[in-house]
Amino acid sequence: MDAESMKLLAKGMTMALGGALPAFAIGKIVAKAMEAIGRNPESADKLFVPMLLGAAFAEAIAIYSLVVVFTL
Repeated sequence: MDAESMKLLAKGMTMALGGALPAFAIGKIVAKAMEAIGRNPESADKLFVPMLLGAAFAEAIAIYSLVVVFTL
C-alpha cells in the first residue's frame, strides 16, 4: 500500500471508531438513566443533569475524532 491509501484508511478507521463508540456510550448513559428513573421515579430531577453532561462529554469525543480526521 502506498502512503495515500494508508492515510485514507487511517481517516476511515478514525471516523468509524470515533462515531460508533461515542454513540454506544450515549446509548448506555441514557439507558441506565432511564432504568434508574424507572426504578425510582422521584430521582428524575437529580438524574437529568448528570445524564445530559455525560452525553455531552461522550459527544465531545466524537467531535474530537472529526477534528483529528480533518488534521490528518
